[in-house]
Amino acid sequence: MNADILSVILKKSPFPNVSSRELAQQITARKKSEKKLSSWFNTPAIYYPDPISVEQSSSEITAAYKARLVNGNTLADLTGGMGVDSYYFSRKMNRVSYCEINPDLAEITAHNFKVLGADNIEVYPQSGIRFLEESKMELNWIYLDPARRDKQKKRVFRLQDCEPDLSKHLPLLLEQAEKVLLKTAPLLDIQEGLRLISHVRQIHVVSVRNEVKELLWVLDKRWEKEAEIVTANIKKEEEQVFTFFASQEKEASSQFSHPLKFLYEPNAAILKAGAFKLIGEHYGLLKLHPNSHLYTSSDLIQFPGRRFRIESVHHYSKKLPFKKANIATRNFPIKANELSKKHRIASGGVDYLFFTTDPEGKRIVLACKKT
Repeated sequence: MNADILSVILKKSPFPNVSSRELAQQITARKKSEKKLSSWFNTPAIYYPDPISVEQSSSEITAAYKARLVNGNTLADLTGGMGVDSYYFSRKMNRVSYCEINPDLAEITAHNFKVLGADNIEVYPQSGIRFLEESKMELNWIYLDPARRDKQKKRVFRLQDCEPDLSKHLPLLLEQAEKVLLKTAPLLDIQEGLRLISHVRQIHVVSVRNEVKELLWVLDKRWEKEAEIVTANIKKEEEQVFTFFASQEKEASSQFSHPLKFLYEPNAAILKAGAFKLIGEHYGLLKLHPNSHLYTSSDLIQFPGRRFRIESVHHYSKKLPFKKANIATRNFPIKANELSKKHRIASGGVDYLFFTTDPEGKRIVLACKKT
């Protein structure tokens, strides 16, 4: 596992049918899977595709979350990749059709499905869209994760720039299946997505340890009402869930206050979903500023995000009495790394500094400790 990859490439392979380069690829890809894909890592006889496929695959944590959203008899995964999502779908569905346009990757994944004991997955080494056009199978679900790189291998996130182009193929998807589960780039604006995607029943914003990983859209061909937005922050010891409708956020109102005893920062999924007023209203919290998205209270409450005890409040100035802290900025014109350099504040430790703006528009610094 800890072999020097360059030395492996330069040395002669100890296996007669395996080149040194192939062996190095297996070592590299397996290393990348250790935390992300523990089932693959801990299963003997797994053969790994190129390391990029491992990097681009879903993690087992997010694949398991997606599998909770589907049920029924048949599902087609049109953009199979390394097969992590298909494997988890196979635990919920009677039959899964895995499609992958890269024949070499499809062959590797078929082997791994057998090793993992997923015998209810059928592998189709072809375009998922062509599979749909040719198939006569009745599908309960279709899963689609369009490639988010253009021909120059640059990252893209707009739906029309991804492959396959959902704006062209959505009618086919809804014609061939009762429901569609779509994964889009986390950067995609939710309201922009709603303008382009019809029949959206739910939108799931999924974070893992407070980092947004996936934006999932549940489409139901019979659904014509407003979409429910589900935010989930998956942590080691718990899962923070907050659900709402965009109309509720629009109707909600914020109450404002200078910093009190405690400070609250919503988790990344809630911030991505845009529940800025509703989260404060729901938990009875006061907001520091319309654009800060930080909240305060006199009494400590349970909250889907980080909680801090406010130790002191300072007006922002050239001289600040801090030597070491974790710096965050919210509605502040200077970035955290620039503040660290400017004020010579070392990063780390148990103290947290929030550079933000108060209800009167004045720049302030909140010195806090996690609680």
